[in-house]
Amino acid sequence: MSHAVTDLPRRHRLSVDEYRRMAEVGILAPDERVELIDGEIIDMVPPGDLHIVTLMLLDRALRVAEKDAFVLVQSPVRLSQFSQPQPDVALLRLRDDSYHRHRLEPADVLLVVEVSDSSLRFDRDTKMRLYATHEIPEAWLVDVRGRRLIRHRAPREGAYTLVDEPNLGAALEVSTLPGVTIDLRRLFDGAPGA
Repeated sequence: MSHAVTDLPRRHRLSVDEYRRMAEVGILAPDERVELIDGEIIDMVPPGDLHIVTLMLLDRALRVAEKDAFVLVQSPVRLSQFSQPQPDVALLRLRDDSYHRHRLEPADVLLVVEVSDSSLRFDRDTKMRLYATHEIPEAWLVDVRGRRLIRHRAPREGAYTLVDEPNLGAALEVSTLPGVTIDLRRLFDGAPGA
């Protein structure tokens, strides 16, 4: 008697709590560059010089939003039970408890920014989908080699419905922070082709 195999083996998805415990007990080293995406531990590419300089310039430009939002740099953002990415920058809603009493929720995230050098395809195809699925209202993908910023807005059904490349010669407004404008004119100073 033969048995037809109809079920493929299932992957075991790690939860954010299991992932954090792995770090607490030393399975993941404190300086290990990883993030949890859809229950899988993903190795992050070490940042190169272009990535570091671009992040430094972005951080400085986004500090104008500090009176209206918390600026989080290269820190994990829990989106669900199975996803805790580490965007390069995130702007978070101001809260009275400063996130001491209640953990960060996706609804607290106003903007995420991914600086992409060698990780462009993963950031574009996986992380932008992840942010849209969790209804992050705005996500920027900074393509350092292409010297462009791709802005994603209006998430619906796991995709962003508005995607454009704004003119970086003019102040850029963050859709969730009316009146806050970001000057990104110097973002690609010193990058190849500058």
